[in-house]
Amino acid sequence: MAIFQSRITQSVITFIIVSAVALWLFRDNIVALYPIQKDNKQIEIIEDEDITSYLEKIDNFSLKEYSNEQSLLHYIEAETFYSFKDSSIRLLNPKVTQYDEKGQETYILKSNQAKIHNSGEIIFSGEVNILSKGIYHEIETESLVMDSNTKEISSNKDVIYSGENAIIIAQGMHINDADDTMLLEGDIRIEQQSGPIINTKDLNINMAGGEKRYQTKEKSTFLSKDNTIHSEQGIDIDMKENLTKLLGRVEILQKSGAKILTHDLVVVQSDGGEIYKSNKPTNYQSKSSNIKSQGMYYDAVSQRIELMGGVVGLYE
Repeated sequence: MAIFQSRITQSVITFIIVSAVALWLFRDNIVALYPIQKDNKQIEIIEDEDITSYLEKIDNFSLKEYSNEQSLLHYIEAETFYSFKDSSIRLLNPKVTQYDEKGQETYILKSNQAKIHNSGEIIFSGEVNILSKGIYHEIETESLVMDSNTKEISSNKDVIYSGENAIIIAQGMHINDADDTMLLEGDIRIEQQSGPIINTKDLNINMAGGEKRYQTKEKSTFLSKDNTIHSEQGIDIDMKENLTKLLGRVEILQKSGAKILTHDLVVVQSDGGEIYKSNKPTNYQSKSSNIKSQGMYYDAVSQRIELMGGVVGLYE
């Protein structure tokens, strides 16, 4: 980070020298240029942070940060650079490209603004877009931290993740650079565009190799219009195929009061339909019947249930 601060200092000094020369050459026109109005957007951002003045401002800022071995670590670009006497450097509309030991791009992060601390952390805020090895993530959060030393990207603030046909709300996040997966942490709420809501915890986002999967081993609840489904061992959602697997022991509670017990339920959502399927032992329970079978097919829209294989029923 000392190298980074040194390079910023060099950039600032160069900017000051160039500015001084320009002022000398065009000193006769200074009256015509004064007063210079600050961009309204920039003023609003400064006021939002309760900051009344800055030491230096550089437009179209860019900086390359190198390791002690002269390997490129980051390429930092910003619409505007601000430095302050007693607070962190601020970047307006920054873009930060991170590189690995071989000089290949690993992440590109863009946001509304960012702060750079002496510790090496770059803290992004507002709407943050992350491009990772061709995979695009759109996140909105109060604070997203990129550690220049460990190259970790994380947040311990509430996160809104714009997923494939779904919005996911979490209490934090962490990106694993080794296997290119994202963990959305804490209580999770998945709001699908088709209507259902899934409540769970600690959701893994895996989009490597063309995958678009959301997975967790935590207890989960699937809420649709007429049914509530609980799973004991988590979920596996394939967003490309519109398939949701509710894992382990599954309990379906119907609006009518009937209950269906089964295992490893598959939910198929397509063309406005919602089908529940399982090839595991199933138990249908209502006020007047108790039916057991070796599998089930349930059309949630038409409310038609088909129990299959070795069906045995008790009726009152």
